[in-house]
Amino acid sequence: MKQIVIISGKGGTGKTVITASFASLTKNAVFADCDVDAADLHLLLQPKILERHEFKSGLTAAIDKKTCQKCDKCIVACRFDAISQDFIIDPISCEGCAFCSYICPVQAIKMEENISGEWFISETRFGPMVHAKLGIAEENSGKLVSLVREKAKEVAIEKNRDLIIIDGSPGIGCPVIASLAGVDYAIIVTEPTLSGLHDAKRVMEVGKHFKVPLKLIVNKYDLNVNMTEEIENFCKDNDIETLGRIPFDKSIVSAMVEGKTIIEYKDGKPKNDIIRIWEKLKENFGGG
Repeated sequence: MKQIVIISGKGGTGKTVITASFASLTKNAVFADCDVDAADLHLLLQPKILERHEFKSGLTAAIDKKTCQKCDKCIVACRFDAISQDFIIDPISCEGCAFCSYICPVQAIKMEENISGEWFISETRFGPMVHAKLGIAEENSGKLVSLVREKAKEVAIEKNRDLIIIDGSPGIGCPVIASLAGVDYAIIVTEPTLSGLHDAKRVMEVGKHFKVPLKLIVNKYDLNVNMTEEIENFCKDNDIETLGRIPFDKSIVSAMVEGKTIIEYKDGKPKNDIIRIWEKLKENFGGG
């Protein structure tokens, strides 16, 4: 089983559009949306949810009013001012450090696990999909990414799938690291701008640190051909294969509006270029 992740150093480069296009071209894969902070792969793959599960992570203090002796020790100890004078915990202010529960002389404070989001096992028109939704302002997105990947691998084994295609998070933070760990290839999608090159370099450094083979796609390359060439030259100098270029085309936006991939929507240069990139990528991992 091979695992490939599509990532980007910044948002808005077209990472999810390319991931969905790859999904429509493969015949024996499982898809994982690991951009749990702002999941949107489901908008194009339109999954039918088969299983829905709570994601629990992080702790919040809770005071048992019947046991509490109102000694004020917890109020004095809390550095986040999360405990009011009438001994009510503010769940937003509470950082889950558990110090109040340790110093309570009558053990009236317990740490309760938070429900931070949901994760799903679904079926799409292209195959199984595992995805998730992190709650607003919730933490531990890296932990949820790891869970999504673990479940995607279980589904792939169960259904005898030989490939997992992962839609990773933008940037270089914890969810990106969780998306990258242990994959066979990381495909970086960038755009021909200074910020696109800068952020692509940052995510390349992360990928190299974890010894993940890196490849690159320049999306909307014709908006700035000179910058596209600069990006490709940088990749050449750093032994990173450029899989190809994809032009800017309004038909891609029209396809998204209709909830379709460009592969399904319309023949043309973007579709042909993505197919060519996919065929080139398959040569590397021998997948279908």
